[in-house]
Amino acid sequence: MKYYIDKKINGSFDEVISQVTEALQKEGFGVLTEIDIQQKLKEKVDIDFRKYKILGACNPPYAYQALESEDKIGTMLPCNVVVQELESGEIEVAAVNPVASMQAVENDDLVCISTEILRKLERVIASL
Repeated sequence: MKYYIDKKINGSFDEVISQVTEALQKEGFGVLTEIDIQQKLKEKVDIDFRKYKILGACNPPYAYQALESEDKIGTMLPCNVVVQELESGEIEVAAVNPVASMQAVENDDLVCISTEILRKLERVIASL
């Protein structure tokens, strides 16, 4: 089982970030964090890197259900979505596969939650 779901699309990097954020909102997610890897690598270790952002997406009702089922699940939250510019000029969007992530946790309640979140993330990626 792959630990991510992905899609390559055309468009400007910033346009794709907006499209991803909007698609996430339609599925009930908010973006809690945005990490600009290109900027951080330049700032911290003076490395030039491609455009690469990590969006930390959270669907509050599902996050609450997961936290009620497993108090340490916060170590795996939020759901990360990566947007990166490839050498080809295409933009790749990849989201964590929560079902794969939850295999490490022995809690049957999380199977249903992670499956529902996977369906939502699959719809986000497919809509791009």
